[in-house]
Amino acid sequence: MKPGVLPLALGLALAAVTGSGWAAENHDAPKKAEANSPIPAEKNVATRHVLHIDGGSLHYTAHAGTLLIHDDKGKAIGSMFYVAYTKDGIKDKSKRPVTFLYNGGPGSASLWMHMGSFGPKRVLTTNAGATPPPPYQLVDNPDSLLDVSDLVFVDAMGTGFSTPVGSGTDKDFWGVDQDATAFDKFITRYVTVNQRWNSPKFLYGESYGTTRSAALVDKLQNDGMAFNGVILMSSILNYGELLPGMDRESIGNLPSYAAIAAYHHKIALPAGGLPELLNQARAFADTEYTEALAKGDTLPAAQKAAIAAKLSALTGLSTTWLMEANLRIDPSRFQKELLRDRRLTIGRYDARFTGIDSDAAGETTETDPSDTGMSGAFTAAFNQYLTSDLNYHSDRSYLTMSNAIESWDWKHRAAGNGWKVPMPYVVGDLGEAMRSNPHLHVLSANGWYDLATPFHATEYDLAHLGLEPSQMGQLQYTYYPSGHMIYLNPQALHQLKHDLIGFYHQAAPTAGKP
Repeated sequence: MKPGVLPLALGLALAAVTGSGWAAENHDAPKKAEANSPIPAEKNVATRHVLHIDGGSLHYTAHAGTLLIHDDKGKAIGSMFYVAYTKDGIKDKSKRPVTFLYNGGPGSASLWMHMGSFGPKRVLTTNAGATPPPPYQLVDNPDSLLDVSDLVFVDAMGTGFSTPVGSGTDKDFWGVDQDATAFDKFITRYVTVNQRWNSPKFLYGESYGTTRSAALVDKLQNDGMAFNGVILMSSILNYGELLPGMDRESIGNLPSYAAIAAYHHKIALPAGGLPELLNQARAFADTEYTEALAKGDTLPAAQKAAIAAKLSALTGLSTTWLMEANLRIDPSRFQKELLRDRRLTIGRYDARFTGIDSDAAGETTETDPSDTGMSGAFTAAFNQYLTSDLNYHSDRSYLTMSNAIESWDWKHRAAGNGWKVPMPYVVGDLGEAMRSNPHLHVLSANGWYDLATPFHATEYDLAHLGLEPSQMGQLQYTYYPSGHMIYLNPQALHQLKHDLIGFYHQAAPTAGKP
């Protein structure tokens, strides 16, 4: 993972949370600025475009600019950069949804979703393989969501061109609750300035962006802004399960290991194909495997051997290795071990990608091939697009990734009881938002081959929202033959767009109508 080229918001800042101490105690945390920085004027550069989609022409306006956010005393403390796309010719904005989209990290800009998923332009990358160096192709995106909703891509503070101003410092924004507050203030200001209070509204976050969305939607609704829908793509909602000594990570990861092992032909698919395999893996993970891990050191040797044999059949790893690992498969070690016999590693963000390490005997990978294989294309394409298509110019460099994760305040004031917990558990926030607004729809989009935020862990978390049976229809799951960045597979992106059309029409029946 390299600052500036990390392709997405992974949200899995385990090293920052479980290392030498909590981020809040980090002695390298940003210090208060000696002097206030200048407060710039808000900026808005508008350009008009045409998107050719579904055999027709969609005329739209792009707005690239900044909005100031203020503290509780009314002082400007931050300037947040965004790119908004609005369909032209809309007379009644109450019939036109608006969706706020962002990546995560924490500390990632939104260019990954912007250039890869639902913006009007998309950079072409190689599916499940490294994209060749420039020149890159930027093309009309046939799977853009702009025919369904206006789109606002937002860069978190310290990324893109978003920056503290006045008396604001990084410390005011780099934390779970601080970040949610900043986005709350940005969205409130955006809908006020652009007269979108009465429009159907959606949040769309990827990775740590799902952590943000869960906390943010509850916060916004408590402030009086109701939402129609929340899309969670590649979710991380409970950081507690990543702590050492916790077995939930091993349990939640197992079905993903099975899918990946089958993809690389390390195990054979049953007669029912991948769905049957994953149902077998889910059932084993939630019963025998959970029981075995719960016994810890008291697990009888015969039972341990039996569990290892079943794990081997599901993962393609040897029983010897599994026994020596005490039946617990660390995802970073899985990346290294699965294809060791071929002297290959697999990607963390997208395990379809394979890579080569200098040390084939090592225990963890030296790089992530699903990171290095496409970052250059996204970074170059966006910087070119920003100036040539959006006519946005700045004397500052666009930061694809900040170092926020190194000093992030992981404490979160939990929904309901008001306590601050030492690391984010935002399932409760989302559950509270859905209970207080029983019409709120939630869609969870997942990639089969995602090792960063495995789908079964998400299934477990979302099964604990505390919903009434009558509300269960408001929660949907979708799955795709891709990884963390679902949109890297063009076929998966196309299916995701199809699924989202149905979701938007359920949550906002006027979606896509003039």
